[in-house]
Amino acid sequence: MKKVQLSTKILIGLVAGILAGILLQGSPDIANHWIKPFGTLFLNLIKMIIVPLVLASLVVGTCGLGDVRKLGRIGGKTLAYYLLTTAFAVILGLILANMFSVGAGFTIPAETKAAEAKEIPKVVDTLLNIIPTNPIKALADGNMLQIIAFALILGGGIVVLGEKGKPLYDFFDSLTEATYKITGGIMNFAPYAVFALIVPVVAANGPKVLLPLLSVIIIVYLGCFLHAVLVYSGTLAVFAKFSPIKFFKGIFPAQAIAFTTCSSSAALPVNMQCTEKNLGVPKSICSFVLPLGATVNMDGTALYQGVCALFIANVFGIDLTISQQFTIVLTATLASIGTAGVPGAGLIMLTMVLQSVGLPLEGLALVAGIDRILDMARTTINITGDSACAIIIAASENELDRNCEIKHGYSV
Repeated sequence: MKKVQLSTKILIGLVAGILAGILLQGSPDIANHWIKPFGTLFLNLIKMIIVPLVLASLVVGTCGLGDVRKLGRIGGKTLAYYLLTTAFAVILGLILANMFSVGAGFTIPAETKAAEAKEIPKVVDTLLNIIPTNPIKALADGNMLQIIAFALILGGGIVVLGEKGKPLYDFFDSLTEATYKITGGIMNFAPYAVFALIVPVVAANGPKVLLPLLSVIIIVYLGCFLHAVLVYSGTLAVFAKFSPIKFFKGIFPAQAIAFTTCSSSAALPVNMQCTEKNLGVPKSICSFVLPLGATVNMDGTALYQGVCALFIANVFGIDLTISQQFTIVLTATLASIGTAGVPGAGLIMLTMVLQSVGLPLEGLALVAGIDRILDMARTTINITGDSACAIIIAASENELDRNCEIKHGYSV
């Protein structure tokens, strides 16, 4: 018997929660006192694991880039492309979400809000405060930007130590694997948590609270399409003098795998084959750029973070300032380095983004049920960006086979 996927279970939990919420519209106290605590328990578990997970995974991820440094200019260009396109993706998501006022059609009444957005300092202060004066305090307070900065610096220090740093690296490597296992266990509780969190919302406000979700789906898909057309086509044309039409034809088999499986790892072998055989990138560059991209390049996920953060803010009636939205850009971009290998990476990253600007984590329940639909688009964009980067790197090194023809009939 085929095992039911977690995303399917979450969707079932959402639908069951909506139905239960409708039935309990006359008795919201039952939903709040007897059902909601199970959702709160899930949120507490997420909060419990997020700090050690981010710290350990980012330290290990940074140490893994020791090979990138040895590769010199190729590694530098690859990381620069990935980080810049990720930042642009989340900015694009925020722009679209602001333009179309995603989620503004419905606002949950004040008494059901879990938290108000924190006062965020000016942009200059935000940049200066990225470096923690007390890393232990940053960990205790859950200050995500400072934790990310400290993890990157600590990872860099371990790399410089070389062999002497191996015991410390092994510690964080083991901690990373342990947090992955714990996170996987927590995520198994997600379907029940979504049920428990959505029931009191629907019971108090009615099913009309779900209508704005359609705007989230439309805006995420629109953003992914624009990102592919503007960023990938534009950078390929400018930096590699490569035809965007040929690119999308050549990468289509990998996109189809990514869209249906929602897994960058599952699409990686196909993406490597398409990029090498269809697009003319040498194997040496493919084998470096694409696996690295599967770890640190999450353009689609970053765009999704921007849209969902603004959606949750609008639904809870919280106005985000420019400084807060800039914080979202920084958090989503830096977090993409260390969370790609985490089970439920999109949800974990969204948790970090919401925490960075003080938005209520209860908003996760609103988007978790449609996460599979959103994941299809963002995973496709993630792997497309990996391939585009490989072409640009190959072109910059004069190693791109521009006479390579698309093999329409080869098996992937």
